[in-house]
Amino acid sequence: MKELTESIKELAERHLKDDSFFIVDVISKGVTGKTKILVLLDGDKGVNIDDCALLSRQLAEDIELEDLIDVAYILEVSSPGLDHPLSSIRQYRKNVGRRLKVKLTSGSMLEGALNAVTEEAIILAAERKENKKTLIEEKEINLSEIEKANVLVSFK
Repeated sequence: MKELTESIKELAERHLKDDSFFIVDVISKGVTGKTKILVLLDGDKGVNIDDCALLSRQLAEDIELEDLIDVAYILEVSSPGLDHPLSSIRQYRKNVGRRLKVKLTSGSMLEGALNAVTEEAIILAAERKENKKTLIEEKEINLSEIEKANVLVSFK
């Protein structure tokens, strides 16, 4: 499956509309007689359903032309969504100013606004409670210390 996902990622990257788009991940799973392929597409300014549909059509053509999959398959192209953790510097940069929930490799959790991103770290305005008050402390967190980071939904 790893070879298949790499091949599909390469094909998908060939069809990106411009440099503002990027592939976050390609996930393939075998499910009851079929292979399911999920391609996660993102862009510096976001993606819409038309972007996903166009890439899906182009990928489906390539998969058939190159005869990559010899069993029935389901191809899905979508944006990562809020439930999918951030996985690249580009995704972090795109979300500067938004609130994140960050789980560190040490097991501790942080929440706060993403203020900046460097090649090695993020700067988070981390919130902590002290005597019924919420205090904000700017923390630099190395990317290697982040196990998982998700954007939090804001209803404001």
